Amino acid sequence: MPTTTPDPSAPYTGWGRPELEAFADRTLLALRPWATPGHARFDLPGPASRAGQVSDGLEAFARSFLAAGFRLSAATEDPRDHAGWYAAGLVAGTDPTSPERWPGLPDIAQVRVEAAAIAIALHESRSWIWDRLSTDEQHKIIDWLAHSAEVSYGDNNWKWFANVTQAFLRSVGGPYDEKLINSNIELLDSWHLGDVDGRGGWYNDGAHGSIDWYNGWVMHLFALWYCRMSEGLPGIAELQERYRSRLRDYLSQAAWLFGSGSAPLYQGRSLIYRYATAGAPWAGVIFDADPWTPGTMRRLAVGCVRHFADRGAFTENGLLTMGWLGRYEPMRQPYSGPGSPYWSSLGLAGLVLGPQHPIWSTPEQPLPIESGDIREPIAPAGWLVSGTQHDGIVRVINHGVDHSASHDDQEDPLYGRLAYSTVTAPAALAPGTLADNQVVLTDAAGTSTQRRSFVNLLTSRRIAGSAWGPITCTSVAHGPIEVRIVRVSSVKDHDLDGLELQVSGFAIPERPVPGACAGLRSDVRILLGTGECGSVEHDHDNPFGSRLLINHARFGLLKPGEPYTVGISLATDDQEPAWPTVVQQGEGVEITWPDGTIDLVS
Repeated sequence: MPTTTPDPSAPYTGWGRPELEAFADRTLLALRPWATPGHARFDLPGPASRAGQVSDGLEAFARSFLAAGFRLSAATEDPRDHAGWYAAGLVAGTDPTSPERWPGLPDIAQVRVEAAAIAIALHESRSWIWDRLSTDEQHKIIDWLAHSAEVSYGDNNWKWFANVTQAFLRSVGGPYDEKLINSNIELLDSWHLGDVDGRGGWYNDGAHGSIDWYNGWVMHLFALWYCRMSEGLPGIAELQERYRSRLRDYLSQAAWLFGSGSAPLYQGRSLIYRYATAGAPWAGVIFDADPWTPGTMRRLAVGCVRHFADRGAFTENGLLTMGWLGRYEPMRQPYSGPGSPYWSSLGLAGLVLGPQHPIWSTPEQPLPIESGDIREPIAPAGWLVSGTQHDGIVRVINHGVDHSASHDDQEDPLYGRLAYSTVTAPAALAPGTLADNQVVLTDAAGTSTQRRSFVNLLTSRRIAGSAWGPITCTSVAHGPIEVRIVRVSSVKDHDLDGLELQVSGFAIPERPVPGACAGLRSDVRILLGTGECGSVEHDHDNPFGSRLLINHARFGLLKPGEPYTVGISLATDDQEPAWPTVVQQGEGVEITWPDGTIDLVS
């Protein structure tokens, strides 16, 4: 933790630019004991990714170099010699005769990602590193990066990795392929979901991809950084304006996805990147695409970094762990190596704003969740956002984001559940085991349906719905409560015989990890229909704790089209759920809330 006097302009985080600089310095210095002799890799402890240990060591170098690049961008001095350290690594890694030479871009696909990080860091630290290298050293780096015009990049956010690498090569007189760059931009733009309800800013991660935090930390941030690296070229000003507009739209909604203390929504893959979620808010400030006040963006971005810095993200030796609040190895994915968490460096992008930038003297202002309750749709994602100022919890009810097509046609807990939040995580349980936020049909043998390839039916300010298989589910959000109206169809008589409908709430750890929200509860109540409520305790853990308690409702003797209606709450112990009254009105359902609000679901 910084030892400087808390910044008076930072009543929420206590951090100004000096504290963020000090944080960046500590994270970078903690890596040095793990460096190879020539500094080309950080061989960190932990299992290797599928790319192998050498690639993993490069990954730790490249991703931490991003932080160093941001740190050096506006610096007038370099007392920790970050420039000298990383310059040595660049020389050793790109020298074909060096024992520490890096794998080439054609050799290992993962290297193409790290090349993009190196390209951005080189651009930001140009006066400190690139301009001081010899011509021979520069040519070797160019030769190593040049393969970015020849190799294949995945049909997803990786296209931006190709483009920023090409942009750097173009800026230093290296080889580049303008046709490839433009083709990539055209493809990336095709994944933009367009204006929905008057707002754009959301992307699918590829033609068959999904929606998650990659929207912010690649699709937006890298798009605008490409423009930053291409400043002054024909067409770049117009391209930047397009991406600025989209980022502004994105941030106008993405800011709802942070709970009190700038805790991000736990949803999607690669969550070990933690405070990379602060990258897009910083980009909003850097590129004048901020839909909120500068004080809110500062509080959001700095607060997100501090949220994790204060909650076990680092070991005693100062290394980033595999996990969320603390170490949690099950979050490791096949492409995750010990250096992967350093993609979090994107959350330090604000350091390119020099000490005199007005953001550092602008007083922090509250987040949306700290200013009042949130009840808003994110229509492109099919999400209802429901945040409550009282407890600072943001809940997202999901009727649009699925990942099963890219997940061996199986339900993916990180995408396909009916709800997510900033204080809970989905339970990854064996198929057929009742998990959190599910609506499933179960037969006598215990075999359950899965929620996959579902179709969004509607997303409005308070109501959203989706359908999969014989199940149609409509959700109504109100404060800490979601009302789920479930109907089951049948093709022929007796289709539903012997089946049971199960509706579950959030997975609540009875033993929360340090830093997790304590005293959580997720109650489930039947509001319409004949059934029974119960609970199941799993001797299982997730990033927020262990011994997961999941409350649920069960209905038997199912009737086609019957509106089985359940209330699901997520709140703290000091907040008793204010359940609504639900009555059937013809083929519709009328929900009357204690504050007098009425919702009619047809």
